[in-house]
Amino acid sequence: MRLWNTVAAVCGAIALTAVLATPAQAATGDFGYKFIGLNGRPQAATLHDPPSGECVTLPEVADPGASEPAFAPHNDTDEFAIVFTEPDCTGDPWTLRPHGNPATDRLKLRSVVFLRP
Repeated sequence: MRLWNTVAAVCGAIALTAVLATPAQAATGDFGYKFIGLNGRPQAATLHDPPSGECVTLPEVADPGASEPAFAPHNDTDEFAIVFTEPDCTGDPWTLRPHGNPATDRLKLRSVVFLRP
């Protein structure tokens, strides 16, 4: 009888976990930025429907010892974008509104996280 109660409790916990689990969310829209390419010229990149609530280190500028930070971010997603001056969402933060105007070239970044309003 104890085994049956244990099995029932485990099955109930698994079912509850499956019901409460939420699928991964993504910000809807594009997040664009510029960076200096290997040829020394400005280039543009875009994150399409980036993950929500996860820190995204921009691959082109992930290594502070090997590259200049990205610049001029444009948040055209439906979520707030908090940009950071260092990889892994560290350093100085700056918040960009959903569907906002492009920032100036003076705003530098290496990582970003998207948060629902």
